[in-house]
Amino acid sequence: MADLDAFRSEVRAWLDANCPPEMRTPMPEHETVWGGRRERFVNPASRRWLECMAERGWTCPTWPKEYGGGGLSAAENKVLQEELRRINARPALNSFGIWMLGPALLEYASHEQKLEHLPKIVRGEIRWCQGYSEPGSGSDLAGLRTRAEDHGDYFLVNGSKIWTSYADEADWIFCLVRTDPDAPKHQGISFVLFDMASPGVSTSPIRLISGSSPFCQTFFDNVKVPKANLVGNLNEGWTIAKRLLQHERQMVAGIGGVSALGSAGRKLEDTAREYVGEQDGRIADPALRSRVVAHRQNDLAFQLTLARAAEEARAGQSDGNLASMFKYYGTEQNKRKFELLLETMGTRALGWEGHGFEDRELGTTRQWLRSKANSIEGGTSEVQLNVIAKRVLGLPD
Repeated sequence: MADLDAFRSEVRAWLDANCPPEMRTPMPEHETVWGGRRERFVNPASRRWLECMAERGWTCPTWPKEYGGGGLSAAENKVLQEELRRINARPALNSFGIWMLGPALLEYASHEQKLEHLPKIVRGEIRWCQGYSEPGSGSDLAGLRTRAEDHGDYFLVNGSKIWTSYADEADWIFCLVRTDPDAPKHQGISFVLFDMASPGVSTSPIRLISGSSPFCQTFFDNVKVPKANLVGNLNEGWTIAKRLLQHERQMVAGIGGVSALGSAGRKLEDTAREYVGEQDGRIADPALRSRVVAHRQNDLAFQLTLARAAEEARAGQSDGNLASMFKYYGTEQNKRKFELLLETMGTRALGWEGHGFEDRELGTTRQWLRSKANSIEGGTSEVQLNVIAKRVLGLPD
C-alpha cells in the first residue's frame, strides 16, 4: 500500500507538471487525437500532451516497457487512471492500435513484429484501420472472399472490405484474407498487416445519414504484402480474429460507460437543467429528473461492472462471452442517452448546419442518428444476442 501511495504522489506531481491546462477540459470531437502520419493537432497543446504521455509509455500503461509501454502493474494503472480522471485529463491518444490490434499483437505476434509495430502505436506514429467486413457477407465474417495468393516471399491480395472506419485517414490496416480457398470457411483465413500507401490500395468514403463519413469501402488490386507481415500461423487467422473481436466489443461497450456525456463531454444533467430549468438546485421537471437519475445510475453500475470484469481478466478469470454482453448493453445505453437528449432539448435539438454546426460530428440530432450505427458496428446486436443465448444461457439453436 505504501508503494502505491508513493506512486500516486509521483503521478500527481508528474501530471501537475506535464498535463497542459488546455488538456483538462472537455474534448470537442474535432480535437480528438488519432495520431498517424497525417495528424493535424488542431489544439497545439494536444501534441505536447501526447509526447509527454508517450515518453512514459502511459498511452499504453500496462504494455511491457520493452515494446514502448509503461510497464505498470494493474494496481498502478488503476492509480494512474484515477489521477487522470481527478484532473479531467483528456485522452492523449485514441487508437484502434491501442484498443484492438495491440492486445492481439502482444498475444500472437512474433518478437520482431512487436518491436516493429507496438512502439509506433504507443507514440501515435501510425494510425490503424480494420479490414474485416466485406460486401455481401453481412455478419458472416468467416464468409470473406478477399484472397491472398502465395507468390514466394509475398502475398498478392485482391478483394474489398466495407465499413472500414477511417480507412481514408489510416496509415496501416490489419486485415483478414483467405489464403486457402479450398478449406472450410473458418479455416484457410490468415491475419496480415500492410501499409495503406501500398500500390493497389484505394478507399471510397461512405456518407452516413448523420452527414459524416467515418466509414469507407476499401479496395485491394494486386497489393503485394510481404510474408513477414503475416501474424501467427498461415491459415490460422480466425483464432486471432475472434480474439481481436473481443477487444473491439469491449471498446465499443465503453461507449455506454460514458453515455452520460453529450456533445463535447457535457453531462446529461447539465443539459436538462439548461433546457427545462432548475428548482432548489435540481432539474425542475420531476419526471425528467427521475429519468436522468436512472440513466446515471445505470451508467455508474455499468462502469463498475466493466471495472470488475477488467480485474477478473487480470486475475486470469475472464469470460470471452462478456464482451458480447457489454457491447450490447453499452450500445443500448448510448442510444437511450441520445433519445433522452432529444426529448429534453425538443425542437432546439434539430440544428443541422449553419453557425455552430460547421463540424458534421456536432449537433444532437447528428449524434442521435450516428448512435444507431452502434448496434451494427463491432458485430450487430442480433449477433451479440445470439452469442449470449447460445454460449451464456445455453439455449438451443
